[in-house]
Amino acid sequence: MTLQEEILKLKEQYNAVILAHNYVDGAIQDIADFSGDSLELSIRAKNVKAPVIVFCGVRFMAETAKLLSPESTVLLPNPDAGCPMADMASASGVCEMRKRYPDAVYCAYVNSTAETKSQIDICCTSGNVENVLNSIPAEKEIVFLPDRNLGSNMGAKLNRKMTLWDGCCPVHDAVTPDHIRAARALHPDAEVLIHPECRPETVAECDKAMSTGGILRYVKESEKTEFIIATEYGIMHRLQKENPGKTFYHIDPPIICHDMKKITLEQVRDSLKYGKTEVVLSADVMQEAVKPIEKMIALPAK
Repeated sequence: MTLQEEILKLKEQYNAVILAHNYVDGAIQDIADFSGDSLELSIRAKNVKAPVIVFCGVRFMAETAKLLSPESTVLLPNPDAGCPMADMASASGVCEMRKRYPDAVYCAYVNSTAETKSQIDICCTSGNVENVLNSIPAEKEIVFLPDRNLGSNMGAKLNRKMTLWDGCCPVHDAVTPDHIRAARALHPDAEVLIHPECRPETVAECDKAMSTGGILRYVKESEKTEFIIATEYGIMHRLQKENPGKTFYHIDPPIICHDMKKITLEQVRDSLKYGKTEVVLSADVMQEAVKPIEKMIALPAK
């Protein structure tokens, strides 16, 4: 029996669902019931109604699944799969910020810990951030956390002034305009698609900025056949798999999130076999942190 076959057998035995982010290793995406971006995975976690959810991504994503499916046992195969950006904004830091901006609406990127979510007003993802920000009355001040780049890019696009937390995704923040120009020089006919977690000056060099889910949909619907991709390398698996007639180039050096690559097939098997490692949150955090996520999901789609 292959490792993949063993996983599928265990999944059936425990009536489990495997969710995977677009950035994890391609072999894990292939055995998942669903692969997607943070927004898609949040919605799927809420609606899945499975006794066991194995979440292949990083910790804040597994926490979000637990918040949205509190009756399910949520397993994170590698508990060391974290997110440096999420760790840049603490719940205590938000409480301190509220003393300075007591009347502001606090909007947190879903890339934040459950404890931090328990202290804010509404969540967003890179896939729905425009919709979320537009739902906040124009006269209201906004504090956006933890990603200064996503906040800055969206603030400029929507002409919305915001107070930005000083956090970022280190791997996306490291992409420079020179990386984009070098890729264009090699592939002048390709359209450049970038993630809005990158710096504003880097995004300005590209054709479109969107979430991973947005990139996948755009490419599938586009008449163009060549694309330069400026986001974490894991997305190349689905892009190539779902668009066999199109050509994809990644910027050099490739954008690699080592946390997203920590989960292995062996760990997924052991997670199912031995119940490793269950995501456990306190009742107080569960009660408060789910509110801004539910508020986000309840917004009418635009």
